[in-house]
Amino acid sequence: MAGRRGLGRRFGWLWASYAVSAYGTGFGFGAFPLIAVLVLHSGPTQVAALAAAGRAVGAVVAVPLGPWVEFRRKRPVMVAMDLTRFAALMSVPVAFALGGLSFAQLLVVSVVVAAANIAFNAAGGAYLKALVPPEDLLVANSRFESTTWTATTVGPPLGGAAIGLFGPVTTVVADAVSYLLSALGIRAIGGTEPRAERVGAPRMRAGDLLEGWRHILTHPGLRPLFFNSIVVNGLIMASEPLLAVLLLGRLGFAPWQYGLVFAAPCVGGLVGSRLARPLAARYGQHKVLLTAGVLRAGWPVGLAFVRPGVPGIVLIITVQLGLVTCCGLFNPLLATCRLDQTDPDRVARTLAAWSVSSSAAIAALTALWGVLAAITSPRTAIAAAGVLLLATPLLLSRREHAPQNTKNQAASLT
Repeated sequence: MAGRRGLGRRFGWLWASYAVSAYGTGFGFGAFPLIAVLVLHSGPTQVAALAAAGRAVGAVVAVPLGPWVEFRRKRPVMVAMDLTRFAALMSVPVAFALGGLSFAQLLVVSVVVAAANIAFNAAGGAYLKALVPPEDLLVANSRFESTTWTATTVGPPLGGAAIGLFGPVTTVVADAVSYLLSALGIRAIGGTEPRAERVGAPRMRAGDLLEGWRHILTHPGLRPLFFNSIVVNGLIMASEPLLAVLLLGRLGFAPWQYGLVFAAPCVGGLVGSRLARPLAARYGQHKVLLTAGVLRAGWPVGLAFVRPGVPGIVLIITVQLGLVTCCGLFNPLLATCRLDQTDPDRVARTLAAWSVSSSAAIAALTALWGVLAAITSPRTAIAAAGVLLLATPLLLSRREHAPQNTKNQAASLT
């Protein structure tokens, strides 16, 4: 990264922990649908339900976790969520070895992992805000983003090869072990962490469940970003299974071609994340955030025009490369903005509310677009998502807002 900054040993352990779990997730990408199809002989309806219901129910389960995380030390929460994901995922190969694996178990594991993901990310964001000085938050978030895209580029192809050689359960084991290693890395960070003090009522109240959404929806800077991000992410994710049906079914793409057109463009995410800090330093964070948000909306509509063969491969790689590059630039700026605009005593609730809403929107739009594709065609539904995405820049705010007054800044980690 240009002008690389050292953020200290503790951030190094946090980054390493994030990296190992990200690579594990990338390696295990798509394992559950394959297990459902190849091991349990599930139909397309069950596979779709596994993806949508796991995310949706996990989001509902995670609603009370934001307030619960807020008033606890964040590092023990992160370790606990890593161990929860490890135990849940390891139950799959154990049940498989004993001959007792069922679709219901896959669904329960999906829910547990989805809820633990939300709680971990909420605690991780709050911990990062206390660990890293405000001027270095963009550097830290850019490094996380670049790691995500690198893992997405490398992990799925290696995972696909491992599935072909050893079976789909193998990658679940690798994913589970990555969470165990992540927990050990977070434990190795060391230092002391002050416990957040609850102001007012000593116990969690019903109003605490809504505090994250209350902060987002009443904040003039976060509100437009919130609506923009959940709509954009929902429409992009809703199109992915339809694109798989179109490419692998009607257009006759080979599985390796399908993997190539989605893995190769992930290099753009690495490029975009590395550009975030220098571009923000030169032009300002808000201007770059707004520009990236506008540019990322224009690419997906091109997927509606894909054709068989090499021209189709080139078109998809081009479209996906442009989209992923813009997302790689946008995402760390968004993550930094959320932390800048949120006081330390409500970061976990805000991030949890944001993740819950995003997961619920993705699940709902995926189901809705599945119905639309059944009524019309996958290509028509993909085109509809692309056209709607063209309007999403209207949700972005043109005004720049100063960082939230952090007079209640939590005590520094020592």
